[in-house]
Amino acid sequence: MSPGRPLVIGLAGGSGSGKTTVARAILEAIIPESVLIDQDAYYKDLAHLPLEERKKVNFDHPDAFDTELMIAQLQLLASGHVIEKPTYDYPAHTRAAATIGVEPRDVILVEGLLLFADARLRQLFDVKVYVDVADDVRFIRRLQRDVVERGRTMDSVIQQYLTTVRPMHLEFVEPSKRYADVILPEGGLNRIGIEMIIARIEREARRRVAGAPAG
Repeated sequence: MSPGRPLVIGLAGGSGSGKTTVARAILEAIIPESVLIDQDAYYKDLAHLPLEERKKVNFDHPDAFDTELMIAQLQLLASGHVIEKPTYDYPAHTRAAATIGVEPRDVILVEGLLLFADARLRQLFDVKVYVDVADDVRFIRRLQRDVVERGRTMDSVIQQYLTTVRPMHLEFVEPSKRYADVILPEGGLNRIGIEMIIARIEREARRRVAGAPAG
């Protein structure tokens, strides 16, 4: 890791907006100077609850996340320390036993649904990007992802979307857009927008490494 404080970027947006696609595009452009931290890894450990009770938890509410742990680990990473990032078992609806060692880098990219809904998290980001995609497109993407990648049934995905995902998006996610420095329409399909964000990140990262003043 180069001397100087790393650049910390928050990447938020609704479920299925393409945050991960945008994050990967940024990472591929600035590897090996970057690292990705995903908010989903910080869902609270629900191992003490029976599986049927875990399934009823509102995973789209801010209270579903262990935000204190996430803040603590981001601060450690930004200070140059290695962290043990938790992992999540989606079919079991709880935190997995394994952790992933993450080393500090010049650019720390943080991706998550509710990053900007918490003032404590917002204060950690030097740049805040909100990925903005139409609701129907986001729902279709979420349906495909959860069935194929997370072992859910179509009916369970639809039920969850109607009871928690959509209401929580309207209450917490969409309003948090006002805190963004950059709003990226169409997510991963907006190649020009992504390229502009990458260029800005690279310029700012170089400035920090060189110790030059902002401007």
